[in-house]
Parts: sequence; structure tokens; C-alpha cells
Amino acid sequence: MKILFISMPSIHAIRWIENLKNTDFELYWFDVTNKGKLKVDFNLTQFIDWKKRKIPYLKGEYKFSKKFPNAYFKTKHLFEITENEAVEKVLRTVNPDIIHCMELHYCTFPILKTLKKFKNIPFIYSCWGSDFYNHLQIRKDVKKIKKVLERVDFLITDCHRDYKYALDFNFKGNFLGVLPGGGGYRIEDLRNNFIPVSNRKLILIKGYENQQARAINVLKAINLIINDLNNYEIIVFAQRQNVADYVKNYPSLNNKIKFIDEIPHSELLKLMGKALIYIGNSKSDGIANTLLEAMIMGAFPIQSNPGNVTMEVISNNENGLLINDEDNISGIKDLIVAALDDSFRLEDAAIKNYRIVSERCDYAFTQKIIQNLYVRVVNQSTYSI
Repeated sequence: MKILFISMPSIHAIRWIENLKNTDFELYWFDVTNKGKLKVDFNLTQFIDWKKRKIPYLKGEYKFSKKFPNAYFKTKHLFEITENEAVEKVLRTVNPDIIHCMELHYCTFPILKTLKKFKNIPFIYSCWGSDFYNHLQIRKDVKKIKKVLERVDFLITDCHRDYKYALDFNFKGNFLGVLPGGGGYRIEDLRNNFIPVSNRKLILIKGYENQQARAINVLKAINLIINDLNNYEIIVFAQRQNVADYVKNYPSLNNKIKFIDEIPHSELLKLMGKALIYIGNSKSDGIANTLLEAMIMGAFPIQSNPGNVTMEVISNNENGLLINDEDNISGIKDLIVAALDDSFRLEDAAIKNYRIVSERCDYAFTQKIIQNLYVRVVNQSTYSI
């Protein structure tokens, strides 16, 4: 069986595909965003570095692409090799039994024309993070989502919320279930980096700040109680420049907070195994992989709850605390204080969260499901190119 994966270069894509490395499947990957190679230790044929110019750059082309993106999207085939052209070449080269796209707006919609052209190949789409939720109020984006789902034969989501949205978007295909976007964790191995919760003095904050993410609001909340946190270390990981710039304006934060920009996934998990509290704040997401990782590693989660998605794994005031208003700085501060004031809850949550994530994300469990779902897809499909 030949499976063609289509995604951006991502640790989550690597970890998902890794589930199939000891099988008889032939594995292929197309870098639809043209951003680079996947660093893997198994046999994976990769199609990268495909974006080429057809003609030299034209004066004013860049400004035109930014000012009139829709018009440029419709005409860029005149200037350069497009995603559709590149993926069609790959499809004719590989002749896959299954196409599996991960992520919608950057990785699936740009090649939808070709996916429709090869409509007899079974097509799996994995819904990641904000694929649906962040676009619910944008009419053109809803139309885009519906067009993609019309072509999807098999759907995977990282939360129950997004399957319900898919049905609202008139999805008529087969649902393969809710699975973590990264394809599961070797939980027992990770626990080697777990230190007792009672010995932890680290507050770990996800540093994303953009249209959806709200790390700065967390830092504003921290600043309100900074004098009460002398006994704690505070680390912000994966921060954006705007987050670092914000902290520089406040000496109390600047002297206290440590930034870790680029960190290997394995090292981040070690940090989580030392963290007392993990905080993630966003206006849009699915079940965040970092949330699951924090839960595995015993860090007490304080997490935003867009579309009630985090409630699928966190019972408020029990195994975590929910941020129900991402912009309520005082409210976020109160949650941090409440967490630090209840050491029993922190230790009890670590036990509960280990059980919750083990039941839904343990690698031994998810690997069998992932391997079997591709067999299921082929068995339910009749096709030929």
C-alpha cells in the first residue's frame, strides 16, 4: 500500500507518520508549503523544493500579491509552478493508494483543484487546531471549508467539537475518529523525566502571540503578582518577538522571566516534567498538543477553552483550570493564584491527567488504531487513477 502524506514540515506530521515506519506501507511525503525536509529515521520518500519560477520576477508582483491576494492566487500559475501543478506531478509519479492531508487552509485548499481531479483516490483529511473554529465567522473561509469537505472521503479530528462542526459544514464522508494530531506518545518513556510535583518550582508559559494566541495577557497577569513569585522560576517557550518586546518594557518581568525560543521537542517535554504549572492562552485551537504533553508530564494546566474544546479533557477546578475569557487579565491572575494556593489539587491533578492522557494518547494504543485505519480506508474504497 502506498500512502502519500501532504502537510507542512511539522513535528506533529513526523510523529504521526512514524506510527507506520515498521509496516509494509510505502510512505511518501509532499512538502506543500515548500519549507523544508522532514528529519526522520525511517524510510520516507520526500518531495521537496518544488517551487520554481516560470518567468523572471515582474516589477510590482510582490505588492500585487499582497494587495490583491485572491487575484494573484488565480493568476500565479502564469509566474511560477503552483501547488496544484506540483502535487499532480507527485500523484502521477507515486500513484498512491491513499492521499492524507494534514491541515486545511495552507495544506489542503491550495491543492483542492488537483484533489478533485484525482477524485477516485481515497482522501483522508486531518483537521488540526484552528482549521474550523477560527474561521466560523468569516464567510469566505466557511465556503473554503465546505469545498474541501465535499472532497474528503475520510475525516480525522483532534477533538469532538470539530467533528460536530464538520457535520454543520455538510460533511458526508466517513469519520475515522478523534486522535491526537501528533499520533500518540510513548508515555512510559516520557515519565523518566518526571520529578515529583511537590519538588517543582517552575511556571511554564507558551509564548505564542498573534491573531489567535494571547501570551501577552498571561504575562500581564503574571506582572500583577510578580512580587509573590520570588520562589518560582518562570520560563516562556516558543515566544514571538512581540512577546519579548513587551517584557523588555517591564523591569520586574524582564529580570524574572527566561525565554527559550527554539527548543527540541524532547527538551520541551523534559521542561514540562519539571513544571508545576503550564499556561496556554489562545482564542482559537483544538486540543492543543502542548496541553496533552503538559498533562502527561504532571504540569498543572491552566488553559483557554475556545469553543469549549478544552473541556473535553479538563474538568474545571479538578484536573486543571479553564481560561474562559482570553482577554481577562485579572481573571487569569486569579487562576494562577488559585493554582499556587492549592498544592493538594496540583498533586491530585497530576495523577488524574496521567490516567486521562494514557487512555487516549498512549503510543501503543494509538499506533494500532492509526495502522488499522489505512487498511480500513482501502477496504472501503474502490478506485483507480
